[in-house]
Amino acid sequence: MSRSNRHIELAVIGGTGLYQFPGLENIERHAVDTPYGHPSDAVVVGQIGARRIAFLARHGESHTIPPHRVNYRANVWALHHIGARRVIGVNAVGGIRHDMGPRVIAVPDQIIDYTSERLTSFSDVAGTHVRHIDFSEPYTARLRTDLLTAAGKAGIAAIDGGCYGATQGPRLETRAEIARMRRDGCDLVGMSGMPEAALARELDLEYASLSLVANWAAGCGPAPDTAISLPEIYANLHTAAAEVSRIIGALLSL
Repeated sequence: MSRSNRHIELAVIGGTGLYQFPGLENIERHAVDTPYGHPSDAVVVGQIGARRIAFLARHGESHTIPPHRVNYRANVWALHHIGARRVIGVNAVGGIRHDMGPRVIAVPDQIIDYTSERLTSFSDVAGTHVRHIDFSEPYTARLRTDLLTAAGKAGIAAIDGGCYGATQGPRLETRAEIARMRRDGCDLVGMSGMPEAALARELDLEYASLSLVANWAAGCGPAPDTAISLPEIYANLHTAAAEVSRIIGALLSL
């Protein structure tokens, strides 16, 4: 891709339930080679109106990569390489807080990382300069504000704030684990929020999460003894994911 054609308004990383971005026109697929291996899939670049955006399916377009095996470094580096400077991570999550039930959309402002054994930094490569990033505010405030404004413009309710607890996966959590996370201050639980956010910060990318609540986390909600239903999770994600393109479209028009 030539430098003159590299301007990308926005990059979207699609999570579970969002493997393609609806409404993209003039699509190009870019198989990006990175110093960190292969991204999850080709980076799709297309247009919404006059605006060019990039899309990458975090788990692959056929959902073949579990969250703990995602090559987060390659994904984030590839989006940076093609010219993206603003990145929205779309995350499927479980709701812990009383107002974060299924089909709710939230724009979290904090993260607690419970993952392990993931490659969490570009500094992990031998001989690379070690960069210590300020991560006290893990999401870019301006991009969060723009996302919330865009949701309002699209007529879609979105909760401002909340703490995302990132777990290892791919299994769902036990009730005891969720109880601990609630005590820690988590409002949402997901498996792909980290190290994606930190890697974006290392490359000076603006980054925010659009969290789609697929289910009540274990032991939460009005029927805490009810088992989590995978078919219900996918049905809820299908409904919530349909609103993502409307929010992104409104974001591009701000």
